[in-house]
Amino acid sequence: MKVLMFGWEFPPVSSGGLGTACYGLTKGLSKKNVQVTLVLPEYPENMKAEFARIISTSMISIKKISTVLSPYMNSRSYLEKSKRAASKIYGDTLFDEVRRYAEAAKKIAADEDFDVIHCHDWMTFKAGINAKKIKKKPLIVHVHATEFDRTGGNGINPYVYSIEKDGMNSADSIIAVSNYTKQMIVEKYNISPEKISIVHNAIDFEQEKDSESYGIKKNDKIVLFLGRLTLQKGPDYFIYAAKKVLEHESNVKFVIAGNGDMEHFIIEKVAELGIADKVLFAGFLQGIEVEKAYKMADVYVLSSVSEPFGITPLEAMSNNVPVIVSKNSGVSEVIRHCLLIDFWDINDISNKIISVLRYAPLRETLSENGFCEVKKFSWTDTAKKCIEVYNQNTKKY
Repeated sequence: MKVLMFGWEFPPVSSGGLGTACYGLTKGLSKKNVQVTLVLPEYPENMKAEFARIISTSMISIKKISTVLSPYMNSRSYLEKSKRAASKIYGDTLFDEVRRYAEAAKKIAADEDFDVIHCHDWMTFKAGINAKKIKKKPLIVHVHATEFDRTGGNGINPYVYSIEKDGMNSADSIIAVSNYTKQMIVEKYNISPEKISIVHNAIDFEQEKDSESYGIKKNDKIVLFLGRLTLQKGPDYFIYAAKKVLEHESNVKFVIAGNGDMEHFIIEKVAELGIADKVLFAGFLQGIEVEKAYKMADVYVLSSVSEPFGITPLEAMSNNVPVIVSKNSGVSEVIRHCLLIDFWDINDISNKIISVLRYAPLRETLSENGFCEVKKFSWTDTAKKCIEVYNQNTKKY
């Protein structure tokens, strides 16, 4: 089986969960003897050696298209990034660039040998449609998030929505990362549920975890938020809950790790609430710094307004950290040893944070059982389910 896969990022060049998922899935596919040609936006030349070290398999090759497109990009961030770029080939707008990228994908499709096309999220859908036209091969679109997730359902971009809907209609099959996402696709995009397969994300669980906290000593309890500072992730609900927690618990610090378009708002709101001395902004973290953040934490909170899956709770659990998870998330479908919350219920969020911090038996139970539970997750299993979707569709061609 040979797969032409259009992705957006791959560690160590990674800005969020989509890169983690692409990495895990392609590694899982390679273990199942699936050859993957992964098409990515252009990356720095000095990253080639790092890619080779991480991939370390002949089953995965990388093709690049010169573009400044990246995950979670909007029209404003595209214009800012394209203006800084030296090349003049890029489109005048985000959507012009998506079209140009899709045209560039035609040549790769014409030159490559593959059995199936696999596309991740809306920016790649047009490229996948073009590849299907060139080679008459089945198209699988993998939905990690929809425009309704990214905007919370308010002020959706009609052009993004139309690309998503066109991609889903053109696809032979759709992979949704959760039942939550499948229902969103059925209800908002009018897609038949029979066309959609649910394939949950996973993590690469490491049996031997370093139990050290990197020498960091702390007197305060640490509550961690790790994710993009966007409406979708609910960082505002996190800090409103923090204010309530601090009314009852003084020896608590709230760590916010991430960046995004709500960053300035969150910083200002923290000052307005009078809790600036209790909230630490760590910025965007990668690699070992992410591990450090988890190991410092006494509890991790996923306060997302709309989270198609959410890999970070699994990462926290693998580091023995108790997790509090929004019911509006795909990950809540597959884990039991966590506390569930409604993202808007500030009182419940704060009460559950306080409970985990105060009561050692609860904290230890969530930590120990969560650690055992997360062992069952494997990107190889995720890859196996994707292969089943591939096989169902290649039979039709």
